[in-house]
Amino acid sequence: MNFDFISNTDSKASISDIPTFQVQQIWQQLDDERVDVSHLIDRTYGYHSERELRWHLADRFSRPVRSLSLSRM
Repeated sequence: MNFDFISNTDSKASISDIPTFQVQQIWQQLDDERVDVSHLIDRTYGYHSERELRWHLADRFSRPVRSLSLSRM
């Protein structure tokens, strides 16, 4: 499964906090079509890495982590 996403930095994080990002919008690539799947995740969650997002998507779609790829737009 291939995903493209747009993120934004969590502006509420203090200097001592670990930087996080939120997914603004995410699409799943299906053959020649991109499907918006933003409604399937919590877009207010502060991800610490793309790896964490991949694990979250794998859990959400009941797929092995290795079967997912992410591209930040």
